[in-house]
Amino acid sequence: MSKRNKLVKFNDLLHADNVYENFDPKSNLLTIAENEELVMQGQWNSKHFKNDGGITLELACGRGEYALGLAKKHKHRNFIGVDVKGARIWQGSNLAKDQGLKNVAFLRTRIEFIDQFFAKDEVDQLWITFADPFIKERKENRRLSAKGFLDRYANILKKDGLLNIKTDSPILYYYSLDTLSDHNRYKILYHDADIYRAPFLMDDLEIKTYYEQDHLAKNKTIKFIQAQLIS
Repeated sequence: MSKRNKLVKFNDLLHADNVYENFDPKSNLLTIAENEELVMQGQWNSKHFKNDGGITLELACGRGEYALGLAKKHKHRNFIGVDVKGARIWQGSNLAKDQGLKNVAFLRTRIEFIDQFFAKDEVDQLWITFADPFIKERKENRRLSAKGFLDRYANILKKDGLLNIKTDSPILYYYSLDTLSDHNRYKILYHDADIYRAPFLMDDLEIKTYYEQDHLAKNKTIKFIQAQLIS
């Protein structure tokens, strides 16, 4: 993508009414259309969605394919795709508008700061779909299932809330099983190293992102973990 195209997309995001951006990691202020600044922590339903539906986050969402797919299936629930890549969020934002999905929004920030923008007990579910596994051990703390991230998720998930991880990476799969097992606030409800070998645990697993379709075409197995916040 050319630098000019990126700049055009970044400018579009400044005027999008379904994209919130954080430009200062030391602040919980978010910017939305026409540079309006506001705090959304604890107020996503009242200020944006205008309903009391449960909130699901797709972390490192890219173009938000999973959030969009879930939103079509569950019209009564609300979905927020979170990513730092503006050009990808631009695509998701426009797809949501084109498809008339009012129950989808996007947040442009780093996942490290996720608990600055959501209140305790504000989130019902988290999805991590085909995140970077950071295969080198010296980067394992950047994996989205590292203890530091699990701690942050626990700050915003409701008790009994769900964390769903879908990946093609054996490294991320087994690492996630270890970190979730070791964490005293989570309980693993289900895990499968090859979800296509039997009927799906739930219909939501049927959603396929671009990356999943590519992985399946290369005969990679798709793995899934579902864990629950227990305290």
